[in-house]
Amino acid sequence: MKPYLKWTALSVGGVVAIAHIGVLGHLVGKQSERVEVPTINIPRGTPYSSYKIQAGKDGYTIEYKANDPAILESEKSVDLIKNQDKKGLFGGTKTFEDRNEYRRDQYTIEGVRNMGGASLPGEGKSAKDVECIVADAGARSQGAMAGTSIAAGVAVPVVSSIPYIGWLASGWALLLGQNLGSEAGSQVNSIISDC
Repeated sequence: MKPYLKWTALSVGGVVAIAHIGVLGHLVGKQSERVEVPTINIPRGTPYSSYKIQAGKDGYTIEYKANDPAILESEKSVDLIKNQDKKGLFGGTKTFEDRNEYRRDQYTIEGVRNMGGASLPGEGKSAKDVECIVADAGARSQGAMAGTSIAAGVAVPVVSSIPYIGWLASGWALLLGQNLGSEAGSQVNSIISDC
């Protein structure tokens, strides 16, 4: 082989070998400088979840709302319709009137309609208050039964003999006995239960 071809082949081979080494060094250096994007595990919630992700050089933030929107709204509107028919047994006029209605409701995610009446923190019933309410309801019920039975045994036979209105007076006597018994039961319960 001729010497100038040998030197030419070695020169070209050397240049290609140095170029490869330079390219590999450049690529390895770039990989160490490459910024890795973080893996963000988005929470799995209800179908009505919303996410807001902000990423920057200093890091990232995630804002997650489980029930978004938390309150759903519904609006309905019905208009007024008047209709007059000249029908009837004696030729009178029948008027049909449908009035206008506007209704705006709020629902929770479960479909429960908001009836209003929310309470502020610290405004509820304590366990003692609830216990007193339950005891009062039972005492009123028992007192009403006792008052009705006493009125049925004592007052009804007396007032039922009144001409023309005896049947009505008997009902009044039973209602009066029921109301008095209910109040008496409530008062006795308040003394016993210390409410």
